[in-house]
Amino acid sequence: MSLLVVGTVAFDAIETPFGKTDKIVGGAASYIALASSYFTKNIHLVSVIGDDFPESFLNTLKKEGVNLDGLEIKKGEKSFFWSGKYHNDLNSRDTLITELNVLADFKPIVPPAAKEVEFLMLGNLAPAVQMSVINQMTKRPKLIVLDTMNFWMDIAMDELMKVIAVIDVLTINDAEARQLSGEYSLVKAAQKILKMGPKTLVIKKGEHGALLFHADEVFFAPALPLEEVYDPTGAGDSFAGGFIGYLAKTKDISFENMKNAIIFGSALASFTVEKFGTERLIGLSQKDVEERVQEFVDLVQFDIALY
Repeated sequence: MSLLVVGTVAFDAIETPFGKTDKIVGGAASYIALASSYFTKNIHLVSVIGDDFPESFLNTLKKEGVNLDGLEIKKGEKSFFWSGKYHNDLNSRDTLITELNVLADFKPIVPPAAKEVEFLMLGNLAPAVQMSVINQMTKRPKLIVLDTMNFWMDIAMDELMKVIAVIDVLTINDAEARQLSGEYSLVKAAQKILKMGPKTLVIKKGEHGALLFHADEVFFAPALPLEEVYDPTGAGDSFAGGFIGYLAKTKDISFENMKNAIIFGSALASFTVEKFGTERLIGLSQKDVEERVQEFVDLVQFDIALY
Protein backbone atom coordinates (compact mmCIF):
# COMPACT_ATOMS: atom_id res chain seq x y z
CA MET A 1 0.00 0.00 0.00
CA SER A 2 1.23 3.49 -0.84
CA LEU A 3 2.14 5.96 1.90
CA LEU A 4 2.69 9.72 1.83
CA VAL A 5 4.81 11.25 4.60
CA VAL A 6 4.76 15.02 5.09
CA GLY A 7 7.01 16.76 7.60
CA THR A 8 10.44 18.22 8.25
CA VAL A 9 13.76 16.97 6.95
CA ALA A 10 16.20 18.96 8.99
CA PHE A 11 19.32 19.38 11.08
CA ASP A 12 19.44 18.90 14.86
CA ALA A 13 22.12 19.55 17.45
CA ILE A 14 21.41 17.63 20.64
CA GLU A 15 22.78 17.50 24.16
CA THR A 16 21.70 14.87 26.69
CA PRO A 17 23.25 13.72 29.96
CA PHE A 18 25.00 11.01 27.90
CA GLY A 19 26.64 13.14 25.23
CA LYS A 20 26.19 15.86 22.64
CA THR A 21 26.32 16.26 18.87
CA ASP A 22 27.09 18.91 16.33
CA LYS A 23 24.62 19.20 13.43
CA ILE A 24 23.13 15.83 12.55
CA VAL A 25 20.23 14.77 10.35
CA GLY A 26 16.83 14.92 12.01
CA GLY A 27 13.31 16.09 11.30
CA ALA A 28 9.98 14.33 11.74
CA ALA A 29 9.71 13.14 8.14
CA SER A 30 13.20 11.64 8.25
CA TYR A 31 12.34 9.45 11.23
CA ILE A 32 8.85 8.59 9.96
CA ALA A 33 10.08 7.61 6.51
CA LEU A 34 12.92 5.45 7.81
CA ALA A 35 10.73 3.69 10.39
CA SER A 36 7.91 3.02 7.92
CA SER A 37 10.36 1.70 5.31
CA TYR A 38 10.72 -1.53 7.31
CA PHE A 39 7.15 -2.37 6.33
CA THR A 40 6.55 -0.81 2.91
CA LYS A 41 8.77 0.39 0.07
CA ASN A 42 6.08 2.50 -1.63
CA ILE A 43 6.69 5.74 0.28
CA HIS A 44 6.40 9.31 -1.00
CA LEU A 45 7.99 12.14 1.00
CA VAL A 46 6.99 15.81 0.84
CA SER A 47 9.29 18.28 2.57
CA VAL A 48 11.76 21.10 1.94
CA ILE A 49 15.51 21.45 2.49
CA GLY A 50 18.29 23.85 1.56
CA ASP A 51 21.23 22.98 -0.64
CA ASP A 52 23.30 22.47 2.53
CA PHE A 53 21.67 19.08 3.18
CA PRO A 54 23.87 15.98 2.74
CA GLU A 55 23.16 14.05 -0.42
CA SER A 56 24.30 10.88 1.34
CA PHE A 57 21.19 10.89 3.55
CA LEU A 58 18.93 11.49 0.57
CA ASN A 59 20.54 8.49 -1.11
CA THR A 60 19.85 6.46 2.04
CA LEU A 61 16.16 7.37 1.84
CA LYS A 62 16.03 6.40 -1.83
CA LYS A 63 17.70 3.10 -1.04
CA GLU A 64 14.98 2.39 1.52
CA GLY A 65 12.22 2.92 -1.05
CA VAL A 66 11.40 6.56 -0.35
CA ASN A 67 10.37 8.58 -3.42
CA LEU A 68 11.78 12.12 -3.16
CA ASP A 69 9.88 13.73 -6.04
CA GLY A 70 8.03 15.84 -3.43
CA LEU A 71 11.23 17.02 -1.69
CA GLU A 72 11.87 20.66 -2.60
CA ILE A 73 15.52 21.76 -2.57
CA LYS A 74 15.96 25.53 -2.31
CA LYS A 75 19.23 26.68 -3.83
CA GLY A 76 21.29 29.10 -1.79
CA GLU A 77 19.18 28.58 1.34
CA LYS A 78 19.68 26.70 4.61
CA SER A 79 17.69 23.76 5.96
CA PHE A 80 15.61 23.96 9.13
CA PHE A 81 17.79 23.70 12.26
CA TRP A 82 16.86 22.94 15.86
CA SER A 83 19.12 22.63 18.88
CA GLY A 84 18.02 21.35 22.28
CA LYS A 85 19.30 20.20 25.65
CA TYR A 86 17.59 17.40 27.58
CA HIS A 87 17.31 17.28 31.35
CA ASN A 88 18.42 14.27 33.40
CA ASP A 89 15.04 12.51 33.17
CA LEU A 90 15.05 12.86 29.34
CA ASN A 91 11.33 13.70 29.51
CA SER A 92 11.90 17.45 29.41
CA ARG A 93 14.17 19.61 27.33
CA ASP A 94 15.11 23.21 26.62
CA THR A 95 15.13 24.57 23.09
CA LEU A 96 18.39 26.44 22.55
CA ILE A 97 18.13 27.42 18.89
CA THR A 98 15.36 27.32 16.28
CA GLU A 99 16.18 28.49 12.76
CA LEU A 100 13.21 28.06 10.42
CA ASN A 101 15.20 28.91 7.28
CA VAL A 102 13.49 27.15 4.31
CA LEU A 103 10.58 26.11 6.53
CA ALA A 104 9.51 29.71 7.10
CA ASP A 105 7.53 29.89 3.85
CA PHE A 106 7.07 26.18 3.14
CA LYS A 107 4.11 25.48 0.88
CA PRO A 108 4.05 21.71 0.27
CA ILE A 109 3.29 20.50 -3.22
CA VAL A 110 2.04 16.92 -3.46
CA PRO A 111 3.34 15.25 -6.65
CA PRO A 112 0.68 13.75 -8.97
CA ALA A 113 1.84 10.19 -8.18
CA ALA A 114 1.17 10.76 -4.46
CA LYS A 115 -2.28 12.35 -4.68
CA GLU A 116 -4.13 9.04 -4.45
CA VAL A 117 -2.11 7.21 -1.77
CA GLU A 118 -3.99 4.92 0.59
CA PHE A 119 -2.18 6.15 3.72
CA LEU A 120 -1.24 9.72 4.70
CA MET A 121 1.03 10.60 7.62
CA LEU A 122 1.05 14.29 8.50
CA GLY A 123 4.08 15.00 10.66
CA ASN A 124 4.24 17.89 13.10
CA LEU A 125 3.79 21.08 11.06
CA ALA A 126 1.55 24.15 11.15
CA PRO A 127 -2.09 22.99 11.00
CA ALA A 128 -2.73 25.17 7.94
CA VAL A 129 0.12 23.40 6.13
CA GLN A 130 -1.27 20.00 7.12
CA MET A 131 -4.72 21.00 5.84
CA SER A 132 -3.25 22.20 2.55
CA VAL A 133 -1.88 18.69 1.96
CA ILE A 134 -5.25 17.08 2.62
CA ASN A 135 -6.87 19.53 0.20
CA GLN A 136 -4.41 18.54 -2.54
CA MET A 137 -5.41 14.85 -2.45
CA THR A 138 -7.57 13.86 -5.40
CA LYS A 139 -8.87 10.83 -3.50
CA ARG A 140 -9.34 10.60 0.25
CA PRO A 141 -6.76 8.24 1.76
CA LYS A 142 -7.93 5.10 3.51
CA LEU A 143 -6.29 6.44 6.68
CA ILE A 144 -5.04 9.92 7.66
CA VAL A 145 -2.79 10.09 10.73
CA LEU A 146 -1.82 13.47 12.18
CA ASP A 147 0.81 14.42 14.72
CA THR A 148 0.84 17.80 16.43
CA MET A 149 2.20 19.51 19.54
CA ASN A 150 1.45 22.04 22.26
CA PHE A 151 3.04 24.90 20.27
CA TRP A 152 0.21 24.79 17.70
CA MET A 153 -2.35 24.56 20.50
CA ASP A 154 -0.90 27.80 21.88
CA ILE A 155 -0.82 29.83 18.65
CA ALA A 156 -3.11 28.17 16.09
CA MET A 157 -5.89 26.38 17.95
CA ASP A 158 -8.66 27.31 15.49
CA GLU A 159 -6.69 25.94 12.51
CA LEU A 160 -5.72 22.87 14.51
CA MET A 161 -9.33 22.09 15.39
CA LYS A 162 -10.28 22.29 11.70
CA VAL A 163 -7.69 19.75 10.63
CA ILE A 164 -8.35 17.46 13.63
CA ALA A 165 -11.98 17.33 12.54
CA VAL A 166 -11.14 15.67 9.19
CA ILE A 167 -8.45 13.12 10.12
CA ASP A 168 -8.74 9.52 11.31
CA VAL A 169 -5.97 9.11 13.89
CA LEU A 170 -4.42 11.77 16.14
CA THR A 171 -1.10 11.14 17.90
CA ILE A 172 -0.07 13.41 20.78
CA ASN A 173 1.68 13.03 24.13
CA ASP A 174 -0.05 13.00 27.51
CA ALA A 175 0.62 16.68 28.34
CA GLU A 176 -0.75 17.70 24.94
CA ALA A 177 -3.85 15.53 25.41
CA ARG A 178 -4.53 17.29 28.70
CA GLN A 179 -4.01 20.73 27.14
CA LEU A 180 -6.20 19.99 24.12
CA SER A 181 -9.05 18.57 26.20
CA GLY A 182 -8.78 20.55 29.42
CA GLU A 183 -9.02 17.25 31.32
CA TYR A 184 -6.36 15.78 33.61
CA SER A 185 -7.66 12.21 33.40
CA LEU A 186 -6.38 10.74 30.15
CA VAL A 187 -9.55 8.65 29.81
CA LYS A 188 -11.73 11.77 30.03
CA ALA A 189 -9.29 13.61 27.78
CA ALA A 190 -9.57 10.88 25.16
CA GLN A 191 -13.37 10.94 25.28
CA LYS A 192 -13.38 14.68 24.60
CA ILE A 193 -10.77 14.53 21.85
CA LEU A 194 -12.56 11.72 20.01
CA LYS A 195 -15.63 13.96 19.84
CA MET A 196 -13.52 16.54 17.98
CA GLY A 197 -13.34 14.34 14.89
CA PRO A 198 -10.69 11.61 14.93
CA LYS A 199 -11.92 8.04 15.16
CA THR A 200 -8.80 6.92 17.01
CA LEU A 201 -6.41 8.61 19.45
CA VAL A 202 -2.88 7.58 20.35
CA ILE A 203 -1.46 9.14 23.51
CA LYS A 204 2.32 8.74 23.71
CA LYS A 205 3.75 8.52 27.21
CA GLY A 206 7.45 8.20 26.42
CA GLU A 207 9.21 5.72 28.67
CA HIS A 208 5.78 4.75 30.07
CA GLY A 209 4.41 3.42 26.79
CA ALA A 210 1.38 4.44 24.72
CA LEU A 211 -2.40 4.37 24.97
CA LEU A 212 -4.74 3.62 22.07
CA PHE A 213 -8.35 4.84 22.25
CA HIS A 214 -11.18 4.05 19.82
CA ALA A 215 -14.86 4.50 20.72
CA ASP A 216 -15.20 2.73 24.09
CA GLU A 217 -12.12 0.55 23.60
CA VAL A 218 -8.69 1.13 25.17
CA PHE A 219 -5.36 -0.61 24.65
CA PHE A 220 -2.08 0.00 26.47
CA ALA A 221 1.36 -0.82 25.10
CA PRO A 222 4.34 -0.62 27.44
CA ALA A 223 7.69 0.86 26.58
CA LEU A 224 10.57 -1.59 26.56
CA PRO A 225 12.98 -1.15 29.50
CA LEU A 226 16.30 -0.31 27.83
CA GLU A 227 19.78 -0.53 29.24
CA GLU A 228 20.98 2.52 27.31
CA VAL A 229 19.02 5.57 26.19
CA TYR A 230 21.03 8.29 24.49
CA ASP A 231 18.61 10.52 22.58
CA PRO A 232 14.79 10.57 22.68
CA THR A 233 14.47 13.26 19.99
CA GLY A 234 12.97 11.18 17.17
CA ALA A 235 11.24 8.53 19.26
CA GLY A 236 7.70 9.85 18.75
CA ASP A 237 8.18 10.20 15.00
CA SER A 238 9.73 6.73 14.72
CA PHE A 239 6.75 5.41 16.65
CA ALA A 240 4.39 7.09 14.18
CA GLY A 241 6.37 5.72 11.23
CA GLY A 242 6.31 2.18 12.56
CA PHE A 243 2.61 2.50 13.37
CA ILE A 244 1.44 3.69 9.95
CA GLY A 245 4.02 1.59 8.10
CA TYR A 246 2.67 -1.59 9.66
CA LEU A 247 -0.92 -0.59 8.87
CA ALA A 248 0.04 0.14 5.27
CA LYS A 249 1.74 -3.25 4.96
CA THR A 250 -1.17 -5.22 6.43
CA LYS A 251 -3.89 -3.09 4.75
CA ASP A 252 -5.98 -3.54 7.90
CA ILE A 253 -7.07 -0.45 9.88
CA SER A 254 -9.24 -2.26 12.43
CA PHE A 255 -8.77 -1.52 16.13
CA GLU A 256 -7.44 -5.04 16.66
CA ASN A 257 -4.73 -4.53 14.05
CA MET A 258 -3.91 -1.08 15.41
CA LYS A 259 -2.95 -2.86 18.64
CA ASN A 260 -0.28 -4.69 16.65
CA ALA A 261 0.76 -1.45 14.95
CA ILE A 262 1.27 0.20 18.35
CA ILE A 263 3.70 -2.56 19.32
CA PHE A 264 5.64 -2.29 16.06
CA GLY A 265 5.73 1.50 16.44
CA SER A 266 7.04 1.14 19.99
CA ALA A 267 9.70 -1.28 18.75
CA LEU A 268 10.99 1.20 16.16
CA ALA A 269 11.00 3.98 18.76
CA SER A 270 13.02 1.79 21.12
CA PHE A 271 15.76 1.48 18.51
CA THR A 272 15.85 5.22 17.82
CA VAL A 273 16.70 6.25 21.39
CA GLU A 274 19.72 3.94 21.52
CA LYS A 275 21.85 6.34 19.44
CA PHE A 276 21.80 9.99 18.44
CA GLY A 277 19.68 11.09 15.49
CA THR A 278 18.63 8.65 12.79
CA GLU A 279 21.77 6.51 13.07
CA ARG A 280 20.17 3.52 14.79
CA LEU A 281 17.30 3.31 12.28
CA ILE A 282 19.65 3.02 9.32
CA GLY A 283 20.64 -0.55 8.53
CA LEU A 284 18.20 -2.33 10.82
CA SER A 285 17.29 -5.76 9.51
CA GLN A 286 13.86 -7.35 9.48
CA LYS A 287 15.24 -9.84 11.99
CA ASP A 288 16.26 -7.00 14.33
CA VAL A 289 12.74 -5.61 14.26
CA GLU A 290 11.09 -9.00 14.75
CA GLU A 291 13.33 -9.84 17.70
CA ARG A 292 12.60 -6.48 19.32
CA VAL A 293 8.85 -7.01 18.87
CA GLN A 294 9.20 -10.43 20.49
CA GLU A 295 10.78 -8.71 23.49
CA PHE A 296 7.62 -6.62 23.81
CA VAL A 297 5.47 -9.74 23.59
CA ASP A 298 7.55 -11.50 26.24
CA LEU A 299 7.32 -8.43 28.48
CA VAL A 300 3.55 -8.55 28.80
CA GLN A 301 2.58 -12.14 28.05
CA PHE A 302 1.37 -14.18 30.99
CA ASP A 303 -1.16 -16.83 31.95
CA ILE A 304 -3.57 -16.29 34.78
CA ALA A 305 -6.50 -18.24 36.14
CA LEU A 306 -9.56 -16.22 37.09
CA TYR A 307 -11.82 -17.45 39.85
